[in-house]
Amino acid sequence: MSEEPAHRHESGLVTETRGHVRVFTLDRPERRNALSAALQTDLVEELLSCAEDPQVRAVVLTGNGPAFCAGFDLKEIRELDQQGGHFRPPMDRPGRSLFEVVSETYVPIVAALTGHAVAGGFELALACDIRIAAPGIKLGLPEATIGMGANYGSVVLPKRLPMGIALEMLLTGEYVTSEDAARWGLVNRVVPAEEVLPAALALAGRIAANAPLSVRRMKETAVKALDLPLATALRLDVGPNPYLSEDRREGIAAHLEKRSPQWSGR
Repeated sequence: MSEEPAHRHESGLVTETRGHVRVFTLDRPERRNALSAALQTDLVEELLSCAEDPQVRAVVLTGNGPAFCAGFDLKEIRELDQQGGHFRPPMDRPGRSLFEVVSETYVPIVAALTGHAVAGGFELALACDIRIAAPGIKLGLPEATIGMGANYGSVVLPKRLPMGIALEMLLTGEYVTSEDAARWGLVNRVVPAEEVLPAALALAGRIAANAPLSVRRMKETAVKALDLPLATALRLDVGPNPYLSEDRREGIAAHLEKRSPQWSGR
């Protein structure tokens, strides 16, 4: 397993490799880690690279400073407006939507929410697979209060919550706490702030220790089967087939021989 020093992109994205876990840190604390166009582009590129790298078996996404992410960079958008630039809706842009890439990356992604996650920052957290949060942080979609649309959140939040709760959050723009989110299942667990990142790294490490083909197959199946009828979902055959892999034979042998398996990813 490799250990690579942290690398900081000019956009403010910091990347680091810890064994089979890739760590991404949004590092624009002076802007509450707002998602500038450059930051979105770099994060999309890094996530696509993770999907191509068999050594990356889990991802942790976190933010530096008091906020996980405050959403899209409103100052950048306002400057574009003042310059007479053309603002395109999220799904009408030349590049891929960041949230779509996060949700479609079949490497499991754990969000470590050490601070507030609002607007596009909350959508970014929603796109991740597992969320660990600090106590008392704010989560929500205030887009209706500033004339934006919460395109991703409007689709995904009603899939995660009862419709009445989802619509109240969307239509009022009011925030909820991490404790509320944990009670509704939006957050997996709430831990003390100083334990959020270590807990996320430990969980990602536990995932990365498992058979990589099995993990990918399970995530890809779960995501693609979510809205399918049971009979159709059971017959999906997506991603690599772990039943026919060398790792399946190795995993069974290691279990019976009471030793740690040596995964080959084949």
